[in-house]
Amino acid sequence: MSLEVDVEHTRGTFHLAARFTAQPGVTALFGRSGAGKSSLVDIVAGLVRPQRGRIVIDGQTLLDTERRLFVPRHRRRVGYVFQDSRLFPHLNVRQNLVYGRWFSRGAGGVAGDFGSIVELLGIGALIERRPDSLSGGEKQRVAIGRALLAHPRILLMDEPLASLDAPRKEEILPYVERLRDEARLPIVYVSHAVAEVTRLATTMVLLSDGRVEAVGPVPEIMGRLDLAPMTGRFEAGAVLETRVAGHDEEAGLTRLAAGPSPDEEFRVLQLDLPVGARVRVRVRARDVILGIARPTGLSALNILAGEIVEVAPDEDGPAVDVRLALPGGQTLLSRVTRRSVADLALAPGRRVYAIVKTVALDRRSLGHRTDEPGEP
Repeated sequence: MSLEVDVEHTRGTFHLAARFTAQPGVTALFGRSGAGKSSLVDIVAGLVRPQRGRIVIDGQTLLDTERRLFVPRHRRRVGYVFQDSRLFPHLNVRQNLVYGRWFSRGAGGVAGDFGSIVELLGIGALIERRPDSLSGGEKQRVAIGRALLAHPRILLMDEPLASLDAPRKEEILPYVERLRDEARLPIVYVSHAVAEVTRLATTMVLLSDGRVEAVGPVPEIMGRLDLAPMTGRFEAGAVLETRVAGHDEEAGLTRLAAGPSPDEEFRVLQLDLPVGARVRVRVRARDVILGIARPTGLSALNILAGEIVEVAPDEDGPAVDVRLALPGGQTLLSRVTRRSVADLALAPGRRVYAIVKTVALDRRSLGHRTDEPGEP
């Protein structure tokens, strides 16, 4: 299944012009507040009718202004999960879940039946409880289940973790990952949190002031220095696809291979994952130190060799962003001072060593994927 979007809409002084294609997996609409993310998902859902556009889901056209075609929202088979759960307080969890079936009208769906969705989201023990007895994370899981039981062609999630505190976010993220890997339907996920996007998304649509600035795989978008002002300089960093290469039980460490070379291996606190499992790692640029010779006598376990491919000064400050390519083709970013660039003669083509402290690769930076095997 896929989603094709090409729309324009003006509301007051704000003009939205967005065009992108989403495949199965998670497509993240990312940008600062006011970029147009929520307006865009409202258009896909049929809650807003744009002045111009075309929307196609799985080959079925839902909107085509040239043909004066507009499928109303109740016939679109779109699941929508909002920032707040919007559960019916007078119904228990089971009743809230089956309410979604009223909108499916017997339609088949990729998300499965009641039992499989309850198991997928881990809400079996909550079935007879009322919403006011649930935590924020539990409410959101129930809201997701209700949306899935409508057998949607696509699932829209508008900042579903925004109202949750950090522990509740950590509670629900694994279930969203399972949904991504097992439900096999397109998910459009709205967020302005870099950590959520880099952990969950397959494709990233970067929005700024109502315009799509870039579309592509998450590692590609996060690795572009020219997009750093929009992705956020403080949280800017590279996203790497790795595989579990082995475990050091005695030291309590796991080795993650980012490529075929021994110089492309991370060591992190031991993960409960099998050898060969795919793991996405986010390494912030501010956590990477560069050296022109391989360092010795350091406590840091992660030292990766690479070649500088781009140096971009920050026009608004004293820092410089450096992008280096690892032997297998993946990218690391480092944020250093202008003084360091001059003293070390950092320039494209120079071979350097990137030192990454293990503490920078905590579990919040790791996202486990269970999709098909392939080289990292």
